[in-house]
Amino acid sequence: MRLPLTFHRPTTASRTAAALAALALAASLVSCGVVADPDANSSSRAAAPVTQSPTPTPTPTPTPGKGPACPELRCTSITVTGDMLVHTQLWQQARQDAAAAGQPGYTFVPLLEGQRRYIRNSDLGVCHQETPVAGPEGPFSAYPSFNVPPQIIAASKDVGYQACTTASNHTIDRGTAGLLRTLDALDAAGLKHTGSYRTEAASKEVLMLKTDAATVAVIIGTYGHNGQIPEYPWLVDELDPAAMIAKATQARALGADIVLGVMHAGDEYASEANAQQQEVAHALVDSGQFTMIYGHHTHSVLPIENYKGTWIVYGLGNGVTELSPWYVVNNEGLLVRAQFSQNAAGVWKASDLAWAPSVIVRDPYRWCSVASDAPQGVCATPAADAETRLRTKTVVESMGAATAGAHELLITKEK
Repeated sequence: MRLPLTFHRPTTASRTAAALAALALAASLVSCGVVADPDANSSSRAAAPVTQSPTPTPTPTPTPGKGPACPELRCTSITVTGDMLVHTQLWQQARQDAAAAGQPGYTFVPLLEGQRRYIRNSDLGVCHQETPVAGPEGPFSAYPSFNVPPQIIAASKDVGYQACTTASNHTIDRGTAGLLRTLDALDAAGLKHTGSYRTEAASKEVLMLKTDAATVAVIIGTYGHNGQIPEYPWLVDELDPAAMIAKATQARALGADIVLGVMHAGDEYASEANAQQQEVAHALVDSGQFTMIYGHHTHSVLPIENYKGTWIVYGLGNGVTELSPWYVVNNEGLLVRAQFSQNAAGVWKASDLAWAPSVIVRDPYRWCSVASDAPQGVCATPAADAETRLRTKTVVESMGAATAGAHELLITKEK
């Protein structure tokens, strides 16, 4: 007969004795430098001190960008030009150039070709589409109510621009339909844009452009609409410092490294910035949200000012235009390239500002640089080119730009 198994519940005394024995064993092991291995089938081993590796600080990737030598680890450069103002003579030239190339319609690429080399030596090129465009075959019209060939937009893309601003006193020359037609043409060409909008929601967005090193925001406002009233108040950006600053603040929150403020304002054919331009530009700089300010509209070159360490280019003149028999300054323009660099604190500031004077010549009509290195050769005549260059330089430097470091852009000296 098998006897039943009998289980005995340990007494309190026996439990206490067992616990004391375990504590004594543990103390003995510690005194010998031996600890219990937490693994399941462990044997005793020496304890190793636990150390935490410091988190490495990420090093920014060197990105010198295009243009002049980068004084910091990261740089990016931006080229801007003035009004693309297409008159009848220019689209007649574009038709002749298309025919000469065996193409139908119109091509403005030969007109703009001289700008290509400058834009190519920049990380970003921004133009200003001054007027609405028509359909590819018209009907076309010039001053005072523009409706120009859309091929000017395709040519802007061809020579290297990545974006265009569109807010001007001529934006609604052809009403809302003309405004929308222009935005459609920009989209079809692959050009980003800001300044006029299809919807109210779009008007609240910020144009953000990417280069290899930085994110660039562009914010524009126009002083007016030649007495016309937009169908909706949000169709075109107005020259309102508070609204522009709010948008710049939004851009910073979205990650913009560089914020460009653009003013379409001033007195036509002037050689000085007017009170409105200076007040708005200074207000934008004083906000601390903008990295550079520039403008157009006057159809003349205006001074460059360094205000509290921030560049203000008051007027770029015309990007392209018909020759005026009355105002020689109408035929001239300014191409500006700004290099921005990121310092050790992560802040982006202008590290170089360079400008190239230009003129429109005809027979055939062409944009032509009259910079002293003459990258396109003689534009008009050597004497006329020298006069244009001197006139431009005198105006550009009239507010101390040269002393602050702005200089002529000699593109042939760059790789």
